[in-house]
Amino acid sequence: MVSGAKPVIGHLTEFHRSPEELFRRGRAEHGDMFTFALPGGHKAVALLGPERSRLFFAETDRALSVRPAYPFIARMFAPDFFFVAPFDEYRRQRQIILPRFQGRQLDGYVTAMDAEAVALIEQLGDAGEFTVTDHFAPLAARIAARCFLGRDLAAAIDQDFFAEFRRFSGGIASFPRGDWPLPKFIRGKRARNRLRVILGDLIAERRKAPLDPPDFLQTIAEAHYPDGSPVPDLVLINLILLLIVGGHETTAGHMSWALLDLLGNPRELASATSESAEVLAGNGFCDFASVKPLRHLDLCLLETERLHPVANLLVREALAPLEVDGTTIPAGTVMFVSPAVSHRLADLWPEPDAFRPERFAGEEGKLARQMLIGFGGGTHRCIGLHFAHLEMKIVLARLLTHFDMELVDGPPQPVRGFRAKWPASPCRVRYRARVTSPV
Repeated sequence: MVSGAKPVIGHLTEFHRSPEELFRRGRAEHGDMFTFALPGGHKAVALLGPERSRLFFAETDRALSVRPAYPFIARMFAPDFFFVAPFDEYRRQRQIILPRFQGRQLDGYVTAMDAEAVALIEQLGDAGEFTVTDHFAPLAARIAARCFLGRDLAAAIDQDFFAEFRRFSGGIASFPRGDWPLPKFIRGKRARNRLRVILGDLIAERRKAPLDPPDFLQTIAEAHYPDGSPVPDLVLINLILLLIVGGHETTAGHMSWALLDLLGNPRELASATSESAEVLAGNGFCDFASVKPLRHLDLCLLETERLHPVANLLVREALAPLEVDGTTIPAGTVMFVSPAVSHRLADLWPEPDAFRPERFAGEEGKLARQMLIGFGGGTHRCIGLHFAHLEMKIVLARLLTHFDMELVDGPPQPVRGFRAKWPASPCRVRYRARVTSPV
């Protein structure tokens, strides 16, 4: 047991304030597996390092369950939706959208992503300052809406839609409990209900007037399960909501950190800028293949995932006793892995706090890439990972090529507390357009 537990509440205060600090102290005291105290005398188990992370993901949907660990999914979406559904139903729902994130399907998103990146550059103008999260969050939401709802529909949606979505997103939280009558949870549920009406109407309109060739929304509107039965509208609506939430929370945070990491490391910034300019000097971004040459930028995104995973904790609950390192973990135990801590273990990562993208390069970097868990792992690994990387590379390449940029504030720090680990404000960037830059 980690030291410092308080009567009744255990480690709750420290866990809520900074789970990473609690886990680092736990490892210093007990190694890569340890317990800490939750309120009411309950114990939780933390697992660190790649071997235990692999066990954590391998046992998910067997001895470990996602469902009890993420009650906010059931609360804000539905009790039988996606991660919290029984495993067979989860796989059925996942298969509805998985093909839209694979292979040549990604080609169809490139022009939409690039158009939004160019629009951001035009919005910023020739010089000034901007806060990365304030601009990247709505950008990610616009890209998601354009890719998943279609260009015309996304353009027709007014700012009230995105305001509703921010209210909905704000109501998704695992701490404090979402069934408490707090204002943000009430606002979140009301926004969810209004968004469901909007998306339900969009799906109904597509069924009346199908688009040929079909885009993402058309595919969703016509979706059937493998046995031929139609997918309920609520499942389809919730899938769209989930994808836009994921695009907003994870992608915006990761992209913000990536730009800040590059601006704090001049050598890597120069390499990424040179590479981006060379790629854009050709035919620009027109399909997945045109983005693929951004190899150094890809390595930089992996290093940002290592240093600043937006999902700093992943949670499961033991459904049955599970043996780990000779210790039996009882059924009902809540278990955590921490990408934020595991990604900086000094015995696994040379110079763990340094920004070194080359650690992921070539054959030697394969093992390092396999140790990353910022987007989850196993059958629950983020379904939109390749979509997110594609989006981030396009946006960053455009910005790096068009602007000279520098950090305004000191070294960026993550937000505190039990939430998505975006950079804390202020995280401003000063920029000036280059004389010759393709847009």
